[in-house]
Amino acid sequence: MIYKNVLDMAGNTPMIQIFSKDLMNINLFGKLEFYNPTGSVKDRAASYILKKVVSTNEINKDTLIIESSSGNFGIALAAVCKKENLNFTCVIDPCINPINEVLIRQLGASIIKVDVPDENGGFLLNRIIEVKKFLAKNPNSYWVNQYSNKYNSDAYYYLLGEEICNSVENIDYIFMGVSSGGTITGVSRKVKERFPNAKVIAVDIYGSVIFGGKPHKRYIPGIGSSMVPTILNDALIDDIVIVDEFSTVNACYELLNENMIFAGGSSGSVYYAIKKYFHGKKFKNKPNVISIFADRGDRYANTIFNECWCKEFMINSSKLSLSSIY
Repeated sequence: MIYKNVLDMAGNTPMIQIFSKDLMNINLFGKLEFYNPTGSVKDRAASYILKKVVSTNEINKDTLIIESSSGNFGIALAAVCKKENLNFTCVIDPCINPINEVLIRQLGASIIKVDVPDENGGFLLNRIIEVKKFLAKNPNSYWVNQYSNKYNSDAYYYLLGEEICNSVENIDYIFMGVSSGGTITGVSRKVKERFPNAKVIAVDIYGSVIFGGKPHKRYIPGIGSSMVPTILNDALIDDIVIVDEFSTVNACYELLNENMIFAGGSSGSVYYAIKKYFHGKKFKNKPNVISIFADRGDRYANTIFNECWCKEFMINSSKLSLSSIY
């Protein structure tokens, strides 16, 4: 097949079986979302949302698109907006990976950088304030708002969820990292619709407030949040696993060394959560377990996969007591 544009290649990502000596009691499958054109699961939502608001006349060619993102969603939106000749402004903060900022800028987006931390010690809440200021100044503007936009979860319900359900005969468990909440909300609804007995397991990180945890500085982007996404009200979640960043880093290396999967931080979190969840459990028949690997590892070349950063991260993180922050 010949595609007219690289972004038309979004979706239909591969599903592979994953092997681990620690997980011989389950059948583990990974949905490799980093095979999407800009390298993450966010391509699906960016394309779906913008097509939807164009078709429903919620925006026009002169509408200014704005979103708060220091990661994959900003890159995906910048790419789709460039393709559709739409003006996009991305609100970022100093924690952004330099590679991500370069990509967002090179794809033609305008940048607003927030450099004052919010009450939780992060920047998300102040980024949202900056978005609202932008909306007030620009009447013909559209805030994508991945944390509460129903089109966000719909993208994963109709696209990713459908693909996953069509890939296997049965799903017993599915593990997903949670950040904006769109992926788990959409996919959980589709999976429960097709496989009512499937268990949906949400994976979050210490320092995130999504499931009631106490906020503190997080070093790895792509999972967790300093606000609770309202879109999660429609998610169908059976259980929650909270993981630490030490284990996330180690799991990323395990995925690379044992399965040659070069994936990002949230993928490491999900992989470790699965190992933690099924440790010591015995089954008469091996359950089918699905994991979603949201982005690729090259975005973390100067963090997770950088030896100097890892040494500094371990020193900084070792000062934290997990029991005191959650």
